[in-house]
Amino acid sequence: MAEEKKEVLAVMSKVKAYIKNTAGMNTSAAVADVLSAKVKELCDNAIANAKKANRKTVMDKDF
Repeated sequence: MAEEKKEVLAVMSKVKAYIKNTAGMNTSAAVADVLSAKVKELCDNAIANAKKANRKTVMDKDF
């Protein structure tokens, strides 16, 4: 079975810059997959909340 291509859901240059500017640390390339999984989880939960409220728009309160 072919492995599903993982989509990066964050602007990694911004994430790396934030970490570098905040803590003076470098960022591993593996962070992109882990961070994207967390963002996907948050979005999936927000989608479920919007559906429960019978809306077709995800709003800030859904997060």
